[in-house]
Amino acid sequence: MPNTDFNMLRNTDVLVVGAGVAGLTAALFLAQEGVDCLLIERQQGLSGHPRSRGIHPRAMELMRAAGIEREIRSLPSARLLADNSGVIAADSLTGAERGALDEKYVMDVGADVGSLTPAGWCLCHQGEMEEVLRARAERLGAALRFGTELLGFTQDGPEGAEITARVRDRATGAERTLTSRYLIAADGAHSGIRGSLGIPFDGEVLGHYVNVHFRADLRTQLAGRRFLLCYTFNERVRGALLPLDNASEWLLHIVYDPATTDLASFTDERCAELVRAATGVDGLRPQILDVSPWEGAARTADRFRAGRVFLAGDSAHVMPPSGGFGSSTGIQDAHNLAWKLAAVLDGWAGPALLDSYDEERRTVSRATVEQAALRSKDRPRLNATAQERPSVDPDIVEDSTVWLSWRYRSSAVMPWDEGVLPGHGVWSAQHDGRPGSRAPHLWLRRDGAELSVLDLFGSRPVLLTGRDGRAWGDAARAVSAELGLPLETYGIGTDLADVEDRWPELYGVTAQGAVLVRPDGVVAWRCADTPAFPEDTLRAALTSLLSR
Repeated sequence: MPNTDFNMLRNTDVLVVGAGVAGLTAALFLAQEGVDCLLIERQQGLSGHPRSRGIHPRAMELMRAAGIEREIRSLPSARLLADNSGVIAADSLTGAERGALDEKYVMDVGADVGSLTPAGWCLCHQGEMEEVLRARAERLGAALRFGTELLGFTQDGPEGAEITARVRDRATGAERTLTSRYLIAADGAHSGIRGSLGIPFDGEVLGHYVNVHFRADLRTQLAGRRFLLCYTFNERVRGALLPLDNASEWLLHIVYDPATTDLASFTDERCAELVRAATGVDGLRPQILDVSPWEGAARTADRFRAGRVFLAGDSAHVMPPSGGFGSSTGIQDAHNLAWKLAAVLDGWAGPALLDSYDEERRTVSRATVEQAALRSKDRPRLNATAQERPSVDPDIVEDSTVWLSWRYRSSAVMPWDEGVLPGHGVWSAQHDGRPGSRAPHLWLRRDGAELSVLDLFGSRPVLLTGRDGRAWGDAARAVSAELGLPLETYGIGTDLADVEDRWPELYGVTAQGAVLVRPDGVVAWRCADTPAFPEDTLRAALTSLLSR
């Protein structure tokens, strides 16, 4: 049960505001790193609403690292939706199908991605996932307080308590002051924190929608189909049906124009009529559970950092649901930020490392928002005949590229110059361990058990070496002791067996080379061979990359 005890509030190292996916994962990842953190949420509990249903492979890799991948895949909705795939367009659920989303850029959620990642897609309700995140964060030591709202803050306090926040108990009206070293704004698309900092949030609005959550047994009309989404086009309604359990629980997204239609006109009676139109079942008597408006917008904040305040999740970026990138992008924000805050607070990285959060996440987020918007604009093509259907926008990159093939350019990765990459300079189709990219998945064996190389990354930097890289191991131990920083070393081919013998291919080094991977699984630096003075080389790399 959510903790709403206002008297248990305390000062902390990191204050997180907002208990959506981004805020909860920020608290979880911080607690996993041993950082003292407090999350406050103005509502009395989690929303429980199935707003989104998809967690893409990169985000599931992070859930794996957090120790909750299996728990998420075991959620009721995840089990029920495990076999769903594909997007179709039809006159109605029972009407004639007009087409299916079958484009080169689409990688179906059921596609085999085992060569790219140990963690594939997971379809589950956001409300169920948030409960898992909350429980895990609290088990790891994060403090979560609901029914508590932020009234305002300053960030010019004394060292060790730079953030001074004023909060209020919404049940009693009681107020008090908290202090923290840093603040994470995960307070949503209408972020009051972002607004108070004067950070622009520009972009475009692609449409307005009403989300109708309803219950009606439609198993007969489904006829065994297991789609992700069915766009409906008829004279009575234009929208999209999303199954939540492949039987009786559904979402209907309805397009509407707030300039000509009053939101109050979406009564239960009208919503029931729209459900009948979308399903094609005139006698249906649906139970309307919830009606809520939402804006299909594509926006990115101009800055993700203002002093000791960091924006994450929807406060930093919003995007249409096409592609299913939204929640997963917020999870990656939280993961990128958590290890950097931990490193600075623990003293093994300099404060300037935190500048790389904005450098990295804002650029990749803007490119991801663009990809979601391009997909949203592409969806109406489903309603056109094959002869009339225009070609796909050439700026749309493949789903797997958005999930796994972004590339950071920042002070926290080795400088690189390989020309201009597409999509704001972040998309790269290469999977060969280049600095700034996600470390490629590689199956290893240790003590008879298989694991992914991604399972080695977590709370500290990791140096991966080839089978002839003994000198690198000696250098790592010396530099780690000298600089007082945690550094783990693994020999591929010595400590760990390379199951498929792909280490040189995937990481772009020889048996004498080494690759430095950050705690978030991003390649920070690599050296193809062993230089004359590996200790000096490694010391220089770590000192630069960690802003020492």
